[in-house]
Amino acid sequence: QLQLVESWGSLVQPGGSVRLSCAASGFRLDAYAVAWFRQAPGKEREGVSCLGSTGGSTQYADSVKGRFAISRDNEKVYLEMNRLKPEDTAVNFCAVGSIYVVQATCDTGEYASWGQGTQVTVSS
Repeated sequence: QLQLVESWGSLVQPGGSVRLSCAASGFRLDAYAVAWFRQAPGKEREGVSCLGSTGGSTQYADSVKGRFAISRDNEKVYLEMNRLKPEDTAVNFCAVGSIYVVQATCDTGEYASWGQGTQVTVSS
């Protein structure tokens, strides 16, 4: 299990953008499947985006396609969120799965390490 520390929460106006980050130390994250999940009030946790290890594929939830982008370097996982909507309001969690997983999925069961959660509120 990795230690993951997410960036601070944000209050963003509709149509705005924010980038979340999730930091890990002591491991090269490019060798792992990584993902972002979110949980809105009264809803189950859902997969937002996942990225396989280096050379792997990227997946996005239909609700965020064309607006969000996941990326990664050796120490951090990022989620760029653009054209935000009020329905994007949620607690966002980064997650790290198994090593050398090229074709990652956005299923919660595939991820063993989780960040503490970051609140993103989209409101005018």
